[in-house]
Amino acid sequence: MSLQSAQQVAGLIWQAWREGGQMDAVPEQIRPQSREQGYAAQSELARLSGSPLFGWKIAATSVAGQKHIGVDGPLAGRIFSDRVIPEGRPIQLRGNRMALAECEFAFRMGRDLPARSAPYGLAEVLDAVASLHPAIEMPSTRIAAVERAGAPTLIADNACGHEFMLGQSCGDDWRSINLAGQSVEATLSRTGVAPVLHQGVGANVLGDPRQALRWLVNELSALGLGLGAGAVVTTGTCVPPIPVQPGQMLAIDFGRAGRMVAHFIDT
Repeated sequence: MSLQSAQQVAGLIWQAWREGGQMDAVPEQIRPQSREQGYAAQSELARLSGSPLFGWKIAATSVAGQKHIGVDGPLAGRIFSDRVIPEGRPIQLRGNRMALAECEFAFRMGRDLPARSAPYGLAEVLDAVASLHPAIEMPSTRIAAVERAGAPTLIADNACGHEFMLGQSCGDDWRSINLAGQSVEATLSRTGVAPVLHQGVGANVLGDPRQALRWLVNELSALGLGLGAGAVVTTGTCVPPIPVQPGQMLAIDFGRAGRMVAHFIDT
């Protein structure tokens, strides 16, 4: 893929994102044909956004997530600082074409992990982590037929990244939490309607959210990208994606990792 093609793909996606719209598909003559080409277009998308990098997201770390967007493995996307919603502020659904809430474990890095030729091991990745947080990701897509788009195009579309909310650090003893075995319960409610319970477990995220973090570090490293101190990595949904509507509230219990509450609006 030429730089010009990557820029054209990014320009189409960015226009749809800003306008809250979608395209049927990326034109065939410039459509990314590999993961590397998808990431090249995603890099141009980041440039067009003009927003500082807050961190990274991982899409499709669970079987449910992979089925939802028609891929067979995880994808990395960027979290833009201007798309981070402060905890406690209502989440606006207008312009979000998926309207799904994802319950995730997120890590904030304490030191840099630069790109290198040798893969990073789990122990050295975890040694670079400063804190663990509960998080809510609100994905969306600028591609109408998302289940048929394919991994390269979805990577170009920022791995369906849209908005993100980070919870408070769960404290210094997070390393003693069995994240793979940690249950996650999300209760969706609305005034006058019986609440609905959604459940999951950390093992739904590539077997363990810590392994998902390691995957992200090595995915970036292979692209020549490092993961910097202060960056946040959200590791993918532990609970099948939850459809949400304006007027609803989602209360999520991550056990020892913390709790979060989100309210959804459309204005």
